Amino acid sequence: MNQNGNELREIARRLVAEGKGILAADESTGTITKRLASIDVPSNEETRRTYRELLFTTPGMESFISGVIMYDETIHQETGAGTPLPQVLEDVGVVPGIKVDTGTIEMPFFPGEYITEGLDGLRERLVHYYDSGARFAKWRAVITIGPTRPTLTCIDANAHALARYAALCQEVGLVPIVEPEVLMDGDHDIDTCQAATDATLRRVFIQLRRHLVELDGILLKPNMVLPGEDAEEQVDDETIARYTLETFYRSVPAAVPGIVFLSGGQSPEAATRRLNEMNQMGPHPWALSFSYGRALQEPVLEAWRGHAKNEADAQQAFHHRARMNSLATQGEYTAEAETG
Repeated sequence: MNQNGNELREIARRLVAEGKGILAADESTGTITKRLASIDVPSNEETRRTYRELLFTTPGMESFISGVIMYDETIHQETGAGTPLPQVLEDVGVVPGIKVDTGTIEMPFFPGEYITEGLDGLRERLVHYYDSGARFAKWRAVITIGPTRPTLTCIDANAHALARYAALCQEVGLVPIVEPEVLMDGDHDIDTCQAATDATLRRVFIQLRRHLVELDGILLKPNMVLPGEDAEEQVDDETIARYTLETFYRSVPAAVPGIVFLSGGQSPEAATRRLNEMNQMGPHPWALSFSYGRALQEPVLEAWRGHAKNEADAQQAFHHRARMNSLATQGEYTAEAETG
């Protein structure tokens, strides 16, 4: 038994407490720069800090948000008043988390497939992040679909890296969020996505067991099973929910306390509706919640647009989306709640 086992299980359960989910605010500098550019806001350390402070200090967000995944820059920043941002979260009972992978690179000899980097020096970085206040971490693997993709070589390489990362996290007392994302890029149908997702999840859990990772001290952050964004035939929310659940019932052990979905390019409302559909089909062996980035932040950015006078409206937009997804984790989301 890992000496941190009890703490890991407790934190994992807190992160998927009833009615709560995770804010993914861990965009790399490159990604947040693109998002700020979309609202004509220059990206520098101060604008990024201001924006993330706006999110973290939203009144009442702790009623719906259990944890926040931060980027390396963010976990070391302070509010304008001088309070470390992790402390801001802790003070309202929200668990600070940290993205620890360093991004993806193309796999040699496997066109269109990627491997995630960041294992070198990871043990030391995890200790530093724990000392900085983080209590969970995240590592994202990317699986692409194409005429000859994904290959088992790519899936296995990423599954192995995810397991090594997860074991290192548990060693130092951090709950690992394991994120194998099958991208929605492409024109494939939902059955193709289901096959790729099933193959990926099965091999990820094989590797997690081989590395002696305690499954009751992790969270899984997967994609929903849905057609490619360019597919000729799109499907309804009920079909997406059914396909997704079928896949997880085959592939995800009941020991895992929670599945926190990524939004993966879905619109904010679609991500909420589909999570709600799945929870209405419950109960399930695991809590089904969210770890959304864009689907929580897109309305916030539109409301804020870099102006201090808009901060209250931006925080209201975040509060609203967080509340809608809280309802979805309980199967209680409705169109009336969205507009009410």
